[in-house]
Amino acid sequence: MRVFYDLNNLAIFRNAVVTIGSFDGVHLGHQKIIEQLKIEAANINGETVIVTFHPHPRKIVHLKKKPLFLLNTLAEKLLLLGKQGVENVVVVPFTDDFATQTAEAYVQNFLVEKFHPHTLIVGYDHRFGKDRTGDYHTLEDYGKLLNFQVKEIPKELLNRVKISSTTIRESLQVGDVGTANCFLGYPYFFEGRVVKGYQLGRTIGYPTANIQVEDADKLIPAVGSYAVKIFIHKKCFGGMLNIGTRPTIATQSAISIEANIFDFDEDIYGEKIRIELIAHLRNEKKFIDLTALKEQLLKDRANAKRIISDLA
Repeated sequence: MRVFYDLNNLAIFRNAVVTIGSFDGVHLGHQKIIEQLKIEAANINGETVIVTFHPHPRKIVHLKKKPLFLLNTLAEKLLLLGKQGVENVVVVPFTDDFATQTAEAYVQNFLVEKFHPHTLIVGYDHRFGKDRTGDYHTLEDYGKLLNFQVKEIPKELLNRVKISSTTIRESLQVGDVGTANCFLGYPYFFEGRVVKGYQLGRTIGYPTANIQVEDADKLIPAVGSYAVKIFIHKKCFGGMLNIGTRPTIATQSAISIEANIFDFDEDIYGEKIRIELIAHLRNEKKFIDLTALKEQLLKDRANAKRIISDLA
């Protein structure tokens, strides 16, 4: 897959079949759109082109609204799009100037001049240009003038995409990993660097890797304990993850992310690791003492191992 970041340095696409969107999560709904894109391109011996934006448009247009947490970092999204067999992805820098261009400039100076599309595939409610004055019918009108086709993503599929994105985010925010993974079509994951922690886990027989997620926009699931898969140097390990404030042994309110990696005892400080969420084990709880905490961790580990084994 080719990735372009500079609109002034794009390839000349062959019979470009283009679709536009954030594709956050690249979930099952998005995958249906990509399937449609690939079929259309194959029919005309063309190339698939996905146009996406960075940062997310809502980060620029709706600055005063509540923070937007994303299912994917840009690198993760590109990785997932590549797995779907997309040929070209163009990452467009989303700025105030881009957001305020007229609908006419968007079509002529952006879509046509940069991509020379044979076909645009967009939703019936696609809006663009200053004050969102451009729509699907605007594209149809320009298509007749500038010699490109416009095809609609079926309303039912588009609604499924919107429902999926909302459902995935809301599910993760309450710890419902099963629903989130079902809509994604893969286990939700995040990456982080292993940093020094308080090392209290070692004193009770459960050493943990303290993980620092470097992208502030990445959605971190709800506080609680999870069965997970952990990827270190391309090797996969089972484990259990705790997201929370560690109320039994800590007094601070800051959220920490700690993974106990099964059958692993190596120094990985400074390494970047990947966590895949498999199942929610339990909510966070304050125990009366460390003995009670250790007893619960023993149950958690057995439960996590069983879940991961059943999955395999």
